[in-house]
Amino acid sequence: MNTLAGQNALRQAAQKRIEASHALDGDAKSLVRYYREWAGSYELDLAREHYRSPLIVAELAGAVQSAYIGRERAAMTILDAGCGTGLVGIELDHLGFRLIDGFDLCETMAEMARQTGTYRNVQGDVDLNRPLSDYSGASYDMTVCCGVFTLGHVRPHGLRELVRVTRSNGFVVVSTERSYSEATSFENEVLCLQQAGVLTPVQYLSNGRYIGEQEAHYWAFRVHRGPAA
Repeated sequence: MNTLAGQNALRQAAQKRIEASHALDGDAKSLVRYYREWAGSYELDLAREHYRSPLIVAELAGAVQSAYIGRERAAMTILDAGCGTGLVGIELDHLGFRLIDGFDLCETMAEMARQTGTYRNVQGDVDLNRPLSDYSGASYDMTVCCGVFTLGHVRPHGLRELVRVTRSNGFVVVSTERSYSEATSFENEVLCLQQAGVLTPVQYLSNGRYIGEQEAHYWAFRVHRGPAA
């Protein structure tokens, strides 16, 4: 597999696995089954496709802290929503954030995140398409969510739960795959919450690098109060 043909074959297989995950229609059982089977090659597949989103989300979180938050990074509480194997947590740790919790729908992926040693606590079997009943409102200074608002995964309404668990004057940083933004009502959800006085966008990076040739939008929101149910 050291030949160019072998490397191309590995990359094509990785692309197929990534694309297949986008066809799961947000069904929790299908997503858990798929990611449990994919977990062993997940990080290698993303590396082959030059997955840039975890670094961008973490650096945007760092920029938000530098620009708007007086508290030191090591003292800020962060929730990594849909943490997967912990790629964002690792990048946040490199930037000096220390009080990081995470959750993921797939327990196998959550256990891999625990093994990174960068999280205080990681919960598995948590579905962002449903209320986050294990998380109290206004619990975190910042919530980050990377690679989750993508086709076949979480509906736009999930943004409301991310806002709910974030403290007033805290921040939510998310990525939205470009094709997801075009196919769903995510931007309408943002507008609805903005008009309700729940959040304000403070940063928006349009058509940034995501994975392979795909692009994503990156958002940072200031939270004013929890959304209505």
